[in-house]
Amino acid sequence: MAAMSDGLVTTQASDGILVIAINRPGQRNAIDLATTEALAAAFDELDARADLSVGILTGNGGFFCAGMDLKAFLRGERPVISGRGFGGLTEAAPDKPLIAAVEGAALGGGCELALSCDMIVAARDARFALPEVKRGLVAAAGGVLRLPRRLPYHIAMELVLTGATFEAEQARSWGLVNRLAESGEALAVARQLATEVAANGPLALRVTKRLVMQSDEWTLTESFERQREFTAQVMQSDDAREGARAFAEKRAPVWTGR
Repeated sequence: MAAMSDGLVTTQASDGILVIAINRPGQRNAIDLATTEALAAAFDELDARADLSVGILTGNGGFFCAGMDLKAFLRGERPVISGRGFGGLTEAAPDKPLIAAVEGAALGGGCELALSCDMIVAARDARFALPEVKRGLVAAAGGVLRLPRRLPYHIAMELVLTGATFEAEQARSWGLVNRLAESGEALAVARQLATEVAANGPLALRVTKRLVMQSDEWTLTESFERQREFTAQVMQSDDAREGARAFAEKRAPVWTGR
């Protein structure tokens, strides 16, 4: 098990999973520019390493993320990387699947980070909010764009216009949260989910994620043709043959990502 810490973000790799943790508990894991840069480096590590198939984004100290560091904002700092967005994530997700493990609260930009992940695991007592309007701001790191795509229009509109807090169990009932965990167990449950994902072919995972993310922009007529551009490489891969061979031989597959 490999681990790394630079003070702002910690990473721990094991069993094909990279756990990326925001490490500013004294600031409720609020994001400044240096933290954004550290997160971007961690997401790059996830994509670059052949031994990793899935990532988990969480926060240390029992708190996911309070969003943008407002003190840094008042100093004129913007925690955004051009082309990648807030936290190095909201405008450019990793190629590999990413799961949010939420304890405590995901507020403002923290909620937007969670929405930028492919799946969300939350403690039952976790809470979410996009309160930017209460501070004269707009949830412009994907909040006002992603939430109406994930929730019914009127619910999403109420949340972004009031800045109201909503609980994890309510988010689960809306389909916004994949799995609920007992308090303090979000990361453990996220690891279970990540293990299920990491057991599958790494090339197939990357292509599947890309197709799911892009296909809502395509008409049904063009979807199949565009899909073929991506799936052809999977069908011709060593992993595709290994998957079929392992099934026939009644054993677990040994993936190479090729």
